[in-house]
Amino acid sequence: MGRGEGQDGDTGAGARPVPGAGGRAGGIAGSRLGRAVAESVGGMPRQFWWLWTSTLVNRLGGFVATFLALYLTAERGYSATYAGLVGALYGLGGVVSSVVAGVMTDRLGRRPTMLAAQLATAASVASLSLVTHPVAIAVVAGVVGMASNASRPAVQAMMADIVRPEDRVRAFSLNYWAINLGFAVSSTSAGLIAQYSYHLLFLGEAAMVLATAIVVFLKLPESRPAAAPASAGPDGGAAGDAAAVSMGTVLRDKRFMVVVALNLLLATLIQQAFVSLPISMGEQGLTSDDFGTVIAVNGVLIVLLQIPLTRFIEHRDPARLLVVSALLTGYGFGLNAFASSAAFYAVAVVVWTLGEMINAPTQTGLVVRLSPTHGRGRYQGVYTLSWSAAALGAPLLGGTVIDHFGSGTLWAASALVGTLAAVGYGLLLRSLRTEGTAEGVLGEAPEEAREKAAERAADEPVREGGGVRAVPGAPAGAPAGTVGE
Repeated sequence: MGRGEGQDGDTGAGARPVPGAGGRAGGIAGSRLGRAVAESVGGMPRQFWWLWTSTLVNRLGGFVATFLALYLTAERGYSATYAGLVGALYGLGGVVSSVVAGVMTDRLGRRPTMLAAQLATAASVASLSLVTHPVAIAVVAGVVGMASNASRPAVQAMMADIVRPEDRVRAFSLNYWAINLGFAVSSTSAGLIAQYSYHLLFLGEAAMVLATAIVVFLKLPESRPAAAPASAGPDGGAAGDAAAVSMGTVLRDKRFMVVVALNLLLATLIQQAFVSLPISMGEQGLTSDDFGTVIAVNGVLIVLLQIPLTRFIEHRDPARLLVVSALLTGYGFGLNAFASSAAFYAVAVVVWTLGEMINAPTQTGLVVRLSPTHGRGRYQGVYTLSWSAAALGAPLLGGTVIDHFGSGTLWAASALVGTLAAVGYGLLLRSLRTEGTAEGVLGEAPEEAREKAAERAADEPVREGGGVRAVPGAPAGAPAGTVGE
């Protein structure tokens, strides 16, 4: 649109050009953008932003996991089989630490768990660059996997502690955005650093993790709620005493374990992007550069769209969002069965990335709502376990299916798995509504809550003296005990 084009000032019956209208329109657009940014990032406590900063700094130095296999084969000269074994031990370390760190988060606190994990990560990563014996490398890699994964339950639990329930989906989305922004930068810079020195790469990660620990030590006070008698928590969970919540409590929580199982299905699909997708593209004659370009679409979309998308989904029904996210993830990977070019694979990445972007903050918020206040660490640990188990099992599962049945079968099965997960979410959340617990677990969109409250206020009788009369449109500020009594 040209300057002043289509911008008329209404002056009664006629209209005339208004000088400076374009400037005012730009000012309006700027104010709208500013308001959108404020709504996306505003209202969070200062402690959240220091926690967010620690996540970003940590992910900016996340070099080792990405380049470990290449380091072992290209730099050290070990076989691909040995590199696979070391990668499996790294994943196994994450599986073990998910549970242990969850217990530590509840028993010792969020801050001590994060500091212990970060200091252990820095020490083990630095050691990995120095050891040369195959057994020593394998052992230290397992320790790195344990240490680097151990802070996740504590981070998620602290975020749930310090952020208001109505802001948690936005908070988890911002944290997820920081993770992917850090990964995008680190994966690019790591390639350049690795060309110069792998030792510098490992020591660089150790330094960044130490910087994260300094941020946590200086800026993040402990947020673990004080022990209290068992009672209903404000977000639908039971605020019981910490001692009353054990790993047995978590494993016996059928609703939560169903969520963990459904997340394991979707996490296994997402892991195929880094395991089976490059194999499938190679069978089509596409190169590693093609794969790099295609998978980069995932990170670019998350960095560009995660925050605007969160504003769109923040106040929508979580049940529907989880069902939609499962379908997008499953069918996105299912599209790979029809792909024969990098462009088609990129389209598939767009579809499943949208599912991933919707699912990540929504499901994390659901996990918090299902978690007792004093058991958040254990619940987050078991939830993290589903991701670690997927990272460990997805390579074996994807490779086996491709070897015996072909890539097409794997991608068709992915669509089926996504459909199964969507049905599972639908049944679970319908059962929560049937039990009458959905309002506490799923929450309600603020707009819907206000509309329903207004409707109830309009329909409810108001007691006046000894009688009762209906008062349509009773004011929202009516004294307690008069409206909706």
